[in-house]
Amino acid sequence: MYTVTGVHMRNEDIIEINKNYWNGHADLWFGTTALPKYGVCFPTEDDLNLFGDVSGAKMLEICCGSGHSLLYNASRGAGELWGIDLSQKQLDNASKLLDENGYRAKLICAKMEEDIDIPKQYFDFVYSIYGIGWTTDLQGTLDRIASYLKKDGIFIFSWHHPLHYCIAWSCDERKDVFEDDKFVMTKSYFDESYFTMPVHDSEIVLRNRKMSTYINALAKAGFFIEQFIEASDTGAADAADVSDERVRKAGMLPISFCIKARKM
Repeated sequence: MYTVTGVHMRNEDIIEINKNYWNGHADLWFGTTALPKYGVCFPTEDDLNLFGDVSGAKMLEICCGSGHSLLYNASRGAGELWGIDLSQKQLDNASKLLDENGYRAKLICAKMEEDIDIPKQYFDFVYSIYGIGWTTDLQGTLDRIASYLKKDGIFIFSWHHPLHYCIAWSCDERKDVFEDDKFVMTKSYFDESYFTMPVHDSEIVLRNRKMSTYINALAKAGFFIEQFIEASDTGAADAADVSDERVRKAGMLPISFCIKARKM
């Protein structure tokens, strides 16, 4: 469970906290939440076919992590691979993974919020698997992504569904068991303030944005939304560990969402 603390700090400090976390814990997340997966208990690219044919495509991944999504698209015939990530440790892992499989990518250690030496109106696809939600400047980040894409280029991203952080299963603390089919609201859906979350031996800082915040920011950046997906992969949920609260919730509400948008 996360802790709502009403975090107030500079964007630079939030970025530094999260950067330090990923540099210190990148190996623990090696290969997790990467294409063809879009999220926890969520339909995969094999199910959704959002990218379609990527043969020869110029592709940029935002928050490329350990490089597994880049490797996935390389194996499908992508023509040119680029990736940016806040964590140099993540990029080191990505470079090694791609090299071991005979592929290369232009990897850049940078903040997605800042101006980066990336060609404009160049890419056929920009995508991010569970990365965009880390930004401290959503509108600025989406504006930059739009500038990287060719006209009619595609932007695909997934992230935690905002309801995931607002609703939890009711638990009988005396018995330490979940109460069947009962939820409790743990925070307001409309609260978009930052909060801290303990992870491993550290903590991260996140912001839970409303769906309308993402949609309006995309529209302002010049995107047309082609598909908005909030669904659960029931097969995965049935096969997964039912003691995992996320899996239990997946049968009742979306844990992740995914958007495919086209630059107008």
